[in-house]
Amino acid sequence: MTIHIGAQPGDIAETVLLPGDPLRAKWAAETFLQNTTCVNSVRGMLGYTGTWRGNPVTVHGTGMGMPSLSIYVNELITAFGAKTLIRIGSCGAMQDRVQLRDVILAMTASSLSTPSRGIMRDLNFAPCADYALLRAAADAAQARGVPAHIGGIYSSDVFYDERPDLNEQMVRHGILAVEMEAAELYTLAARYNRRALAVLTVSDHLLTKRALSPQDREQSFGDMVEIALEAAFA
Repeated sequence: MTIHIGAQPGDIAETVLLPGDPLRAKWAAETFLQNTTCVNSVRGMLGYTGTWRGNPVTVHGTGMGMPSLSIYVNELITAFGAKTLIRIGSCGAMQDRVQLRDVILAMTASSLSTPSRGIMRDLNFAPCADYALLRAAADAAQARGVPAHIGGIYSSDVFYDERPDLNEQMVRHGILAVEMEAAELYTLAARYNRRALAVLTVSDHLLTKRALSPQDREQSFGDMVEIALEAAFA
């Protein structure tokens, strides 16, 4: 048990899926896992452990933004021994070739800053995904016939962004999409020698201003969870 996670020793699996929304954690666990048990509800941040094809899996919410994710990932790794951590979440597309419902596999995650910036000081650390997970996720997406894009994403500190000039540079430099958590996840995975990946569903598009309906989001998010699970146990 930690300050923010009320689980007991052995309650958390070595493989953890990390949606931002705690209710999405509940949905993913109940939809894709068997024999699920709620292992955390501290501050309403839900976590569930079950099995997928006989493999233990935990699905745990992280909240919104890198500071919140940093709390949960630090505790999941240092106190509960999590070894494979895969973010499953939504993102906003930043390239014309990326369409709604496509999957983004984040090879790298750029950011203005992360909670780990104080450790790095003047170094511009380049956080990246675990290659084996990335390759397995790409194979899983191809096998399922799900359009997937592999490349760099941008982890933003803010949701209501007022930096159109920065967004223009992200687009110009080929950034596929924007979200709010992956850069810190990748940094923590590097620090603790863990495997990490972000598998993201395009829910809206910054260029076209289009967005998925709630029904379309649920169907598309299912593909994302399946790809993450396939990659974790490839």
